[in-house]
Amino acid sequence: MQLTGPLSRRVSWGRLAAVALLAACLVFVSGCAARQAPAPIPTPTPEPAPAILEEELENWDETDAAHGGEVVPGEVQALYQRLDDARLECQSGIDLLAVGEEVAGEERFARGINAISELAAECSAMAGCDHDILLDSLFTLINEQNLSLKRRAYEVEQLEGNIERLEEASIEREQGTSSFAAAMPELEKTATLLKGTDLREIIELNGPVRAALDDWLTWLRPNLMLSYENYQFMRGEVAPVYESAGMPEALLFAIMATESHGKVHAVSRAGASGPLQFMRATGRRYGLGEVDGFDERFDPAKATAANVAYLNDLFGQLNDSLAKALAAYNAGEHRLHRIERRHGTLSLWDKRMYYALPTETRDYVPRVLAAAWLFLHPEEYQLEFPNYDTKLVQVELGRDASVGELAICLGQEFNPNGWFRTVRNLNPELKPGDQVAAGESVRLPAFLEPVYKERCLGGELVETALSLHEANYPDEEEVIPYVVRRGDTLGKIASRNRCASLSELAALNRLRAPSYVIHVGQELKIPACN
Repeated sequence: MQLTGPLSRRVSWGRLAAVALLAACLVFVSGCAARQAPAPIPTPTPEPAPAILEEELENWDETDAAHGGEVVPGEVQALYQRLDDARLECQSGIDLLAVGEEVAGEERFARGINAISELAAECSAMAGCDHDILLDSLFTLINEQNLSLKRRAYEVEQLEGNIERLEEASIEREQGTSSFAAAMPELEKTATLLKGTDLREIIELNGPVRAALDDWLTWLRPNLMLSYENYQFMRGEVAPVYESAGMPEALLFAIMATESHGKVHAVSRAGASGPLQFMRATGRRYGLGEVDGFDERFDPAKATAANVAYLNDLFGQLNDSLAKALAAYNAGEHRLHRIERRHGTLSLWDKRMYYALPTETRDYVPRVLAAAWLFLHPEEYQLEFPNYDTKLVQVELGRDASVGELAICLGQEFNPNGWFRTVRNLNPELKPGDQVAAGESVRLPAFLEPVYKERCLGGELVETALSLHEANYPDEEEVIPYVVRRGDTLGKIASRNRCASLSELAALNRLRAPSYVIHVGQELKIPACN
């Protein structure tokens, strides 16, 4: 098949195989590349996108091409969709590499590259299959992997030198002012598109959005209800952040419902964390760091402020297109800019641009818009959101208790789902197994305070909760001490030890995802093999 653009000769399978081999070599040597410290790599400033042509996508046909408007055979379209999945696998590996998860990142990247190589072999035997697409994917992913490793190496080198400067800056802040608020005065600004604008004037009920409405109202309805319940108790913290920026609350709820179902401690396979799912690097860019070991991506109010600032930047880069800004929020701004360079004058809903998005993003954008629509129009669908008195109080504990123990003794009073998630969300700095000492306070819905005093200060249920809490952790004689050596990561330790997974080691040693930071000389507990 003849190549388009500046290359005029045919692409051979041998060339694709060579590119795949190059990718494998890069994966193999990534450990060496990550230890080098190159000069800082400037982030390119994207060119402004052309004006958007709003075109409605109603009854779109999956056999329609994403390229040039030509009809693509069904088997080729299916191959392109599998290519999207493989690219997403590679990208998640690159994201893991960016936060220092070398073993998991390299494995995931290699799986994606191998899948693309296999697809290339299938493509060569299919009429109408465009090798350019696969070749472009390989070169792009390899370049992104290299760039991620270089950036990671530079960040690691700079981190130690920046700690002292950041600590000094925190001391100079006015008391009660967060580092984010002090560093981000632009938070007072907001995108022209949404400031004071009714979201109902923006959401287009096209085919994909109507399909997402159907999802939320059928098999995703329990998740929608759970999302709203979780959101209700955070609303007093997060809604004012959007309100002060002139942003519609429905959008905040919709992003939170789609990203995490309102679970403050949600962590994705790629390491995105918190109710609004920030990757570590992006979170740091918008002021979400670590304070006394607490990852601020799990702070609902601070994560919401970062979300506002990030969306404002995306609106500015993407000609105030809400759909494109949401796509960039999910797939990454750099990927969206690449797609825009190819299809910049098109609406996101144009088939050529829509099918250039990763599969996950094609679901994500309509799902956010549909959730926002339901937040604004529940009565049109006989949708009844749960309604709670969301007044909160600080309750002083009368005895030591963990979040899990509190959830057991509070039971299902006023809520058939119980209160574990709510108590966790309201006390994001606590881990489920942390014992809070008597005399210290936890935040609870006000109507649960009398329930706590009646049920959680003593009795058989409280003793049962304590015994169950203790059963969550192995006895000391069932664990082996291990001293961390140079070059160790938690993933490498888990791969050498067949008796515990990475997540089990992290839970046993109270290490936070996704980076699981350990240091040379640290003593870890490793379960003994029985």
